[in-house]
Amino acid sequence: MTTAKQARVRAPEFPSGSWFNVGAPLSLRALRGKVVLLDFWTFCCANCLHVIEELHALERDFGDELVIIGVHSPKFEHEKSDHAVAAATERYGVAHPVFNDPELWLWQQYAVRAWPTLVLIDPDGYVVAQAAGEGQASGLALMIEDLIARYDAAGTLRRGDNPYQPAEPSAGALRFPAKAIRLGGAAPGGRLLVADSGHHQLAETELDGVTVRRRIGSGERGSGGQRLAEPNGLTELPAKVAAEAGFDVVVADTANHQLRGVRSADAAIVHTVDLAAGLTGVSTVTGPVPAVLSPWDVAWWPASGQVVIAAAGVHLLLGWDPRTGAVSILAGAGVEGLKDGPALDGWLAQPSGLAVQGERVWFADSENSALRYLDTAGQLHTAVGEGLFDFGHRDGPAGQARFQHPLGLAVLADGSIAVADTYNGAIRRYDPATDEVSTLATGLAEPSGLVLVDGELVVVESAAHQLVRPVTAGELDRVLGAALHTHRPVTELAAGELELTVPFVPPPGRKLDERYGPATQLAVSASPPGLLAAGAGTSTGLSRNLVLAGKPGTEGVLHITAQAASCDDDPAIEHPACHLARQDWGVPIRLAEGGSSQLRLMLLG
Repeated sequence: MTTAKQARVRAPEFPSGSWFNVGAPLSLRALRGKVVLLDFWTFCCANCLHVIEELHALERDFGDELVIIGVHSPKFEHEKSDHAVAAATERYGVAHPVFNDPELWLWQQYAVRAWPTLVLIDPDGYVVAQAAGEGQASGLALMIEDLIARYDAAGTLRRGDNPYQPAEPSAGALRFPAKAIRLGGAAPGGRLLVADSGHHQLAETELDGVTVRRRIGSGERGSGGQRLAEPNGLTELPAKVAAEAGFDVVVADTANHQLRGVRSADAAIVHTVDLAAGLTGVSTVTGPVPAVLSPWDVAWWPASGQVVIAAAGVHLLLGWDPRTGAVSILAGAGVEGLKDGPALDGWLAQPSGLAVQGERVWFADSENSALRYLDTAGQLHTAVGEGLFDFGHRDGPAGQARFQHPLGLAVLADGSIAVADTYNGAIRRYDPATDEVSTLATGLAEPSGLVLVDGELVVVESAAHQLVRPVTAGELDRVLGAALHTHRPVTELAAGELELTVPFVPPPGRKLDERYGPATQLAVSASPPGLLAAGAGTSTGLSRNLVLAGKPGTEGVLHITAQAASCDDDPAIEHPACHLARQDWGVPIRLAEGGSSQLRLMLLG
């Protein structure tokens, strides 16, 4: 973290480019006298979406003095598009100006290493602090209050004239629908239930996916009662289980980080599952499971007798028994990456779509652009996908096939798996019998969910706000496209000993909370694992000596999680408020002669 005791650094200016939520392009020079907060984000990143939520409090509390600007810094090729950024800005309720930086120019100018990263700039145009990760809003609020007081006293603070101008919302019966299920299974008749995410409701439609018969939820974004917040996944419980539970549909209430139980007979939301409370005391190798789970999909898995939850925000698959209320971890160690084998030691990256096939539960591991499955033996397997930074649109043998951030799955009648290949705008098919990938349809606007209706595949075309049937029976195509790789700036390091440090300075008015032991923790791993010859594991403290192994040119990713606990430093308060700062980094590195033997990251309280 840059502090006032260090050399002042002038904040780099915006280049020319595309702006959203403003009437005209902005510049830091024109914003002199205002406190400015830059949010480096990308819309594929669940952690970035959590930060957008956290920023609402700063927008409310400092609307006259603070200008927040989202710097969209894409990971995937699809995210470079102005059209896609505009849709994401609307979809996720971004309430501040957004600049699209498709070539990561500002990312490099500000030496950003991870999504999300926040940069605080004072009214003179100098960088005050820079920190990555979630949970930063309260610490930033203290810094912003301090800047406002100092510059107000000096007479150089500017108030009012916030440049934010929201775009007109999309109109229609559905708004950014996410996923859909058929109520009543394959019985004659029936209806579809659609997660109408942008309207914060569920829409029950005829099987045409167009005619809305009724809605579930008030439509007011919020928590509790009949309110939902960006619902995504849906699953219908077996009749016997539903009778015990008192509801028959389970909803992934994503932005509330909860599950909701719906009684479809009278369209009422009658039950709430606090997943974080259910995981109290449960830890992974990176520490206690964070509360911001972002459940993205749910599916009833008869082979295990529970609901499987794709907890995208924490890179885990969870299990929940609606009869007992028990919540458990089925797969994942809390590390963002791709690693198969024993499920609780495995690495996942924003699992976002589920499909059950006997003893397997398939999942779209979106940030890995992968199709994977968990079996009843507790083992993770990958059918398609290489890792966090490898993607594309390529058909053929599964070992060389590529997806781009898939979000939805369905099991087809022949046992193959249909994949909503979201950022490729395509529907793909993986055949386990031949281990081949093919393309069924293209030209779709961010397809995110799939459901079979009388043998026909219905696609939730999220960014087009509709359900469509783009696949003709027997229609296949083969796309021999390029395999792509995220060209995020790589940190060159020397093989051998590496000094890793993560400085942490509590914000004004706080101190480290060491009442019950060490206040800090550091977890380190690598992919491939052999890149890290020594220093892997979890320990207290925020510095560690690592040993990197490999020849010059060897590339990989260091996975680093740091956390620090701090409390309000006021002797007059008997029970001060306490805060946990935590950040996960996936740092791409390349071993090079003359590379650095030091790696320094920053954690803001």
